[in-house]
Amino acid sequence: MSPAGATPGTRRRDVVILGSTGSIGTQALDIARRNPDRFRVTALAAGGGNPGLLARQAVEFGVPVVAVADEAAASSVVEAIKQESSRTTSAYSPGPHDPGVVGTQESPGNRAPYTMAGLATGRAAGGHGGSSPREITVLAGVDAVCHLAGLECDVVLNGVTGAAGLRATLAALDAGRTLALANKESLIIGGPLVTSRAKPGQIVPVDSEHSTIAQCLRAGANSEVKRLVLTASGGPFRGWPRERLESVTPEQALAHPTWRMGPLVTTNSATLVNKGLEVIEAYLLFGFGLDQIDVVVHPQSIVHSMVEFSDGATIIQASPPDMRIPIALGMAWPDRVAEAAPGLDWTTAAAWTFEPLDDEAFPAVSLAREAARRGGTAPAVYNAANEACVADFLAGSISFTRIVDTIARVVSEHDTSRTGATTLEEVLGVDAWARARARELTRSRS
Repeated sequence: MSPAGATPGTRRRDVVILGSTGSIGTQALDIARRNPDRFRVTALAAGGGNPGLLARQAVEFGVPVVAVADEAAASSVVEAIKQESSRTTSAYSPGPHDPGVVGTQESPGNRAPYTMAGLATGRAAGGHGGSSPREITVLAGVDAVCHLAGLECDVVLNGVTGAAGLRATLAALDAGRTLALANKESLIIGGPLVTSRAKPGQIVPVDSEHSTIAQCLRAGANSEVKRLVLTASGGPFRGWPRERLESVTPEQALAHPTWRMGPLVTTNSATLVNKGLEVIEAYLLFGFGLDQIDVVVHPQSIVHSMVEFSDGATIIQASPPDMRIPIALGMAWPDRVAEAAPGLDWTTAAAWTFEPLDDEAFPAVSLAREAARRGGTAPAVYNAANEACVADFLAGSISFTRIVDTIARVVSEHDTSRTGATTLEEVLGVDAWARARARELTRSRS
């Protein structure tokens, strides 16, 4: 599953960005904005929680189509696009459908699984997607996001947060698109359902750790690899004993010392569930055994992972903690994008430290290994239970340590006879069960 080298070159690539208003999406658009000769953004998708930002993105990059997962937000997105187009051009021209009126788009003989929220016309500010006026079609619903994932393009960047990204991952793979995958959860949830559909080199990891592993693996043959070493910052509570973690607040958990991420991923980094998910992802992506995948704490977040080879050499990738580097590489793989982000300052003295993981205080990684060993849908249960628990923690309903404690309980209760789920419906059924069971447990006692 390690990404294979594509034909070198700097031909401009058409890119569809899913999750455009999130952390990954906004940074990907920054790269596209600064490299219009390398990338053309052809479609955008988002949940719908920030219609103003999505509208600004759509108008700036001149995309012909936008998808909004939340149907209720579609009319707000249409209106925001109309206002943004008017603001940037002072000349709004309505399309053939009145913006703001939600209707049903139908194809001959049957109804399409998404709705057309409206059409807006505007001139793309800055001309990143072309300077001529164009209609922007707004589609709504979860299936609309999948529709965009299958559009004709060079790369689909899946930056959707959480389990919601699975359908889009499958749609991109089935359409034969190169998938720059920032949504690790879809790989973990789908497991064999995803890996069996992916052609060699079709998935390019965007997680900083897995992007690093992919780069380091170019230094030798897989048969020469001794082990993969994933680095972890340790989060904001590195060195804390378990008893002290009981009183952690959401505000504390969201204050990551080195990375800027969304609330789910930031909380996962604090519990080290994120590192557990990354162990499973590395196992699925690169084909090495779990006994060949280690985790080490590196607080400075400069060395993003390592590959140790059989001759004793260890290849590392070092850079500032800036996600634009792996995002740019994911969009341009196997080529690099000049000045994607600032490099390290080698004129200033610095120290890089490494220390072992405290499995007693942070059992999430060992629990993830157990889920990976069980295989099938056990990793999906791990992920789903976590997402439910993180939501409760951020809402102030449960303590910090109950997140992983509840995950462990749900994973232990998972019916192993269901680990062989092979359809999307079966996988999503297991996901739904794990979320419901986690909520039952978190609400069963204070």
